[in-house]
Amino acid sequence: MFYTYMIRCSDNSIYTGITTDMKRRFREHEQQKSGVCAKYTITRKVISTEAVWQSESRETASRLEYHIKKLTKKKKENLILDNIYFEKYFSEKFNINDYIRIDING
Repeated sequence: MFYTYMIRCSDNSIYTGITTDMKRRFREHEQQKSGVCAKYTITRKVISTEAVWQSESRETASRLEYHIKKLTKKKKENLILDNIYFEKYFSEKFNINDYIRIDING
């Protein structure tokens, strides 16, 4: 399984990435001095995981990451708030049934 995720940083920006292990990757982002976090999060404190989608392959996870990164900040915030925007923004770009949104709140 691969996961495409969005995390919020201390400056209220949103970082998007992919991983095979969400817990490990979030810890890596928090360890800013370790060298395993992303260049983007080295200078920004990671606050929280905002959204996570599961997919079967690295290719599908990367495809979603690419399209999320092209969204405006407003559209990223919409995507975090309501999954209806997932279909609205991406249904014409790829098969949205390749992704399952993971409930990160329990």
